[in-house]
Amino acid sequence: MIGAVASARSMTPMAAIATARLAGRNSPGRLVLLDHPLFKFGALAMGVGELFGDKMKSAPDRTVFLGLLARVMSAGIAGSALAPRGKEKTGALLAVATAVPLAYLTLAGRKRAMASVGQTKSGLVEDALIVSAGVAVVALAMRGRR
Repeated sequence: MIGAVASARSMTPMAAIATARLAGRNSPGRLVLLDHPLFKFGALAMGVGELFGDKMKSAPDRTVFLGLLARVMSAGIAGSALAPRGKEKTGALLAVATAVPLAYLTLAGRKRAMASVGQTKSGLVEDALIVSAGVAVVALAMRGRR
């Protein structure tokens, strides 16, 4: 599920996990990078920045090389962190295998929405859906883990 989130907003999985870690929640899988304050606060800043940057006319499609690379990295790290202990590699692979193809589908949906309601409105609706989904996925994976 976190791979689906990464398909539309590459930084949301990392930002959601960083937020949960700041709230004292533990991830089921090993989490190395996001336990370092620089990466934790960096993930939050990048998540917020992506939400703003997505509304710019000059924002590239999520399927350009760097956009897909960001999705692969974010989905892999998040999928690993949210997988059960000992299943981190499988979680990472499943999240990446979901994020990349869905990036093309979510982009197609976004383009249709942009044609109907414009870039900003479609982006705000997508933000609400994807951020909510990211928070829900992370909350479910980390529930009861202090």
